Amino acid sequence: MTTRLVSRLAAGAVSLAAAAMLAVTGTGSASATGGYATDTVGVGPEQTGFQQAFAYPFHDQAPAGANDWSCRPSAAHPRPVVLVHGTWEGAYSTWARLSPALKKAGFCVFAQNYGRSDPLSGGGVLSVVPGLYGTGRVEDSAKQLGVFVDRVLAATGATQVDAVGHSQGGVVIRQYMRFGGGSHPADPAKNKIAHVVTFGATNHGTTVDGIGALAATLRDAGVDIGPVTDILAGVSGEEQLVGSPFIRRLNAGGDTDPGVDYTAIATRFDQLSTPYTATFLTAGPGATVHNVTVQDGCPFDFSDHSDLPFDPRAISITLRALGVKTPLVCAFHPWNQDFGSTG
Repeated sequence: MTTRLVSRLAAGAVSLAAAAMLAVTGTGSASATGGYATDTVGVGPEQTGFQQAFAYPFHDQAPAGANDWSCRPSAAHPRPVVLVHGTWEGAYSTWARLSPALKKAGFCVFAQNYGRSDPLSGGGVLSVVPGLYGTGRVEDSAKQLGVFVDRVLAATGATQVDAVGHSQGGVVIRQYMRFGGGSHPADPAKNKIAHVVTFGATNHGTTVDGIGALAATLRDAGVDIGPVTDILAGVSGEEQLVGSPFIRRLNAGGDTDPGVDYTAIATRFDQLSTPYTATFLTAGPGATVHNVTVQDGCPFDFSDHSDLPFDPRAISITLRALGVKTPLVCAFHPWNQDFGSTG
């Protein structure tokens, strides 16, 4: 783990301890008020890995290539791309490699920091660490995404966007489409999103290598685990566990919405969105789905959960899903073994 990364985590340690004490003693309460979204400030450099991006000290900056509000889509790429980070992440730490790749390919690219919360609002103790966003309720984060999509459409003059989400970002997109006005099943031509690409999304909940499965068993047995998981992981973490009421509601009508093309990207070395195949989608009426594992055809790709958006193969899959004629990359990509705990 890098010195900068350690320093950044340490910067929130005192507040984290205080928040945990408040939660445990009952002085505070996780009311799950949802949080809020903020725009990025400035632009950071391109990074080649999650560790470097996460350790970058100016965590509220935009990834290179993103948030040029004067950008106008081209005829070749008429839809702007909206990037949606995951839990305990931010726009920069997640998209510091994909965003510049999309910009170089000719897309208008946009990203925000959504789900900003605090322990007393249900964000969990880690929400006090600078740059760890996506901790508010997924339902509220989806509303924040809807506002942002409308801003992008108004600024660019486009009628639709494409959306790319990492981990929780994938279910935020799907929540917005199903319950927030992002899709129009009766007239899919009015959908606000045309293509959805996800990286290790928690589409059917996660067992977190067994922890989430235990939580589901306790929940089904009548044990209320919500307060404990909210304190530790935040309300969004609890909502993403396998079998949670949120996951059940999200998928009750099927995995997809009509008129949308989905690409779900997975890695066999995912240690947080588990089992990794739970990210895959089943196409419903009027939708198309492409489920892809990065190791298929590229056995020396060892990307894990956090580093998947930095994987050259996953990036090439994304570009191709969005209509770019580019070769499918296969390159050695190491496992992010000493820091892989975002989602």
